[in-house]
Amino acid sequence: MGGFHVITCCIQYTLDPRQISAFEEYATRWPPIIERCGGSLVGYYLPKEGANNYALALIDFASLADYEVYRQRLARDADAKQNVADATQSGCILAESRSFLRRAETNERREVFLRPQAGCAVS
Repeated sequence: MGGFHVITCCIQYTLDPRQISAFEEYATRWPPIIERCGGSLVGYYLPKEGANNYALALIDFASLADYEVYRQRLARDADAKQNVADATQSGCILAESRSFLRRAETNERREVFLRPQAGCAVS
């Protein structure tokens, strides 16, 4: 398989369902911090239907080595430290775990990127 492959850090949160708004504030403060420290935020996902105490964050990195550099930068970042302190004080996060995933590259997915979109000129 050719091309550029990323790894995705999947952060799984167990939340206090009474503190969803505090978690949402926490999540909305992360994008500039993550980008500044070297991650590429895919997004934060909050409960909508089903379990009301589960949230997810997805952050892309070129490699595990890049993730380690990101973690070092994050540990020194004043805004990151404050955001974690605020979440700790609110009690919105009860548990947190990380997994590292790779995207399954299917032929269909590759073809979608190669296929011209309707209304787009092909040069």
